[in-house]
Formats: sequence, structure tokens, C-alpha cells
Amino acid sequence: MGKATGFKEYTRQTPAYEKAEERVTHYNEFTKPMSAEALAKQGARCMDCGVPFCHQGCPVNNIIPDWNDLVYRNRWKEALEVLHSTNNFPEFTGRVCPAPCEASCTLNLEDSPVAIKTIEHAIVERGWAEGWIAADTSKPRSGKKVAVVGGGPAGMAAAQQLARAGHSVVLYEKNAQLGGLLRYGIPDFKLEKTVIERRAAQLQAEGVEIRTNAHVGVTVPVSELDSYDAVVLTGGSEKPRDLSVPGRELAGVHFAMDFLTQQNRRVSGEAVGVADILATGKTVVVIGGGDTGADCVGTSNRQKAASVSQIEIMGKPPEKEDKLASWPLWPNKLRTSTSHDEGCQRRWAVNTVSFFGENGQVKGLNCVDVDAKFQPIAGTEFVLEADLVLLAMGFVHPVHEGLVDGLGLDKDGRGNVKADTVKYQTSNPKVFAAGDIRRGQSLVVWAIREGRQAARAVDEFLMGASDLPR
Repeated sequence: MGKATGFKEYTRQTPAYEKAEERVTHYNEFTKPMSAEALAKQGARCMDCGVPFCHQGCPVNNIIPDWNDLVYRNRWKEALEVLHSTNNFPEFTGRVCPAPCEASCTLNLEDSPVAIKTIEHAIVERGWAEGWIAADTSKPRSGKKVAVVGGGPAGMAAAQQLARAGHSVVLYEKNAQLGGLLRYGIPDFKLEKTVIERRAAQLQAEGVEIRTNAHVGVTVPVSELDSYDAVVLTGGSEKPRDLSVPGRELAGVHFAMDFLTQQNRRVSGEAVGVADILATGKTVVVIGGGDTGADCVGTSNRQKAASVSQIEIMGKPPEKEDKLASWPLWPNKLRTSTSHDEGCQRRWAVNTVSFFGENGQVKGLNCVDVDAKFQPIAGTEFVLEADLVLLAMGFVHPVHEGLVDGLGLDKDGRGNVKADTVKYQTSNPKVFAAGDIRRGQSLVVWAIREGRQAARAVDEFLMGASDLPR
């Protein structure tokens, strides 16, 4: 815990943002760091809860009260050691995790949880600035060779843990750079890519061989994996949910990830490779109310769209949750992102009936309001004009063609690679699966957790026992 009475003496504080009208002119991160003194006060707010409910909210089992207390006591290096003991990449989660730990915080009963995510971010950035983060090559080599297929956060975590266990690890990534959707899906204004690149350099220093532009099952034959003692599949859930309505074939209707990936490639200086999808000067409608949809809103505003609207088939959530019914679980409540604050018209309980256009180009959507069972409400039909429509309705399962079907792996009822969360083994005993390819579309914090746990399972499979944390 922090200071015994800190939660009474100090109010919750989180970083300020650059003004919306300024930050939409660039793609850089726009949070303003807090001082060490201010962060110490936030650490001091951590209560002596008895039962730290923040633990049940955190998928990677972060030891949150301990590093809050260490920051309060100005023992930053020790705080970093505690943080790294459960999380390989706290700078990822400290930026883009929705912080279920804060929803579970006892102080959230009064809407003032400890600023856990802010403190986590500050600890790891202090570690990089001070030179405390270095490659770990202490473990002797085991003689075992492991392939990790998929360079997102699950794959990076699994590769790092396996290398630290002494195994020779080859990490295959189909794109030109590591990071998965962290790199190609999440915009730079939420996560600058140098944050990923410095971790990639650390992986290489720890002995991980990184092979980019290596798409197993497409440009790399699946048979190449036969030479490894174990294989870990950590690809994403990249089959997007489509909207099969009349007019879907019109030009200007695109999947959100195609739009976001293009802009991330532009920022990084990579070739886009296909026809540009740009919001500049256009009337944009985003279908889907989640984080991906919000990222489309922020990116469209930076591309200087004429207007941006976002529609969602679910009903509008309440402004505030019922604490007695939801706490310490993740609540259903209205969430407004920084991208929405930059300019966006939002509408809930809306279904898209069809698209219409002229000369093959989309010009708008025919919509209708729906009830709680998603049934159309008579007389509520309306039209939204649009010359760019972005489908941000999530993903259904991993792509099966190539890698998954090439290995002949069993799938679960949702089309994910079938494996449990104890051994992480697939129907092929030497092939393991972790992250979105196994659990479906999820959060970065779950990807890191599964990558770490799968690495321990692989180590046990190869060596009979493991010292890696679970």
C-alpha cells in the first residue's frame, strides 16, 4: 500500500492532453507526463484494502499495490523490477490497455480509482530513461529450438520468455516490422512505434532471431516448422466481421483495419502497396462503437475529413454504472475516447439496412433504429450521407487458410485454434497456441498473459519442468 491516509489527502490525477485542435494536426502521442512528485502522491493513494481487488481485474497478475508503494517511496528501480516480474511490456499496457485494474480498485466505488495505468506507464518509461532495462542472457542454452509464429504482443512475450529459459527462438512475422495490431492497427497517436522497436531490439539482444516478411503458410512453407522441437502460434484474429447488406460492393466501403493499417504504414514510411483509402474532405461513417471504431474517428479527423459519424447497433450505455451490481467487474457504461473529443457525431441502436451510391461509389446508408432485441422500429428509417464507410465491427476468428489449415489443427466452435489455458497445446502435441488465435479478438494485456503462460507450457514440454513464471 502507499500512505495510510493518502486516499483521503490526495485526489485522483491523470496526465493532461494536448488540446484537441492541436493534436489533430499530427500523429504523435499527446499525453503530458506528470512529475515524479505528482506520481508519488498518486502511489500514496493506494489503500490498505486487505483484498487488493485490482489483482482480479488484471489479466497479467500485476502486483499493483507493491509498485504503487515503491513509487510513493521513490524507489523506482525496485518498482520496475516488480512490474517486469509479471509483464514483459508494461509500456504497451500502460498506453493502450483499458485498465480493468482501475475498474476493480476499491476507490472506484467512489469514482476515484488509483491512477494505476498512469503509474505503470511512468515506471517503465523511467526505466528506459535511466538505462535500467537491459537484455537478459543469463540462462545457459538448452539446445532446444522453438518457432514462434506471429510477432504481436503474444508472440513477443512468448519469444522473450522462451529465450530467457535458454531455448533458441525464431520469431516469424508476416509484416515488415514486429508488433502485430499494436503496430499496424493502433494509431501512432496512441502508441508511437519506437516503443515497439526498442523492445524488438531487446529481443534480438537476448538471442531471438526475428524473421520479418515471413508469412508462414504463404511465403514460408508450413513444412519449415517441422524442424523445430516446438511451435507456438501467436497470430491474430484477423478475419473481419463483414456486413452483408445490399450495396456492400460499392467503392468507398472498407474494413476499418485496411484503413488504419494504411495510415500506420504512411507514418512509418512503409509503402502502402494498394490504392489509398483516405478520409480527406469526405463524409465518413464508422460502423461499430468499439476501440477500433474510435481509432477510425481519430485517424479520419487527422486526415481532415469533412465530417465523421459513428453508429453502433447496441443501445446507448448508461452514463454511470451501478456500482453495487458491477463492481469489481468491468462495467457497462458510456465511454468517450480522446478521438471522440476531437469531433464526432455518435448514434446508438442503429442498424444499417443497405448502402446506396452513384456510378459504383457509395453515397450513403439506409438505416433504421432498433429495439433491445435488434429488431427494426417501424417509422424510424433514416438516411446517412457518406462517401467513405469504415466497417469496425470486430473480428470473427483467425484466418484459416495457409497456416492453421496447413497444420491440420482442430478448431473450437467459434473457429479459433483449439487449445486450453493450462498446456496451451493444440491437436498437434508439439504445436501450441496463445493469444487472439486461440481466444479470439481480445486485449493486449490478455495477449501478453497468454504468451507468457504458453512459454512456460512449452518449457515444461521440452524440459519436463520450468522455472518460468505463470
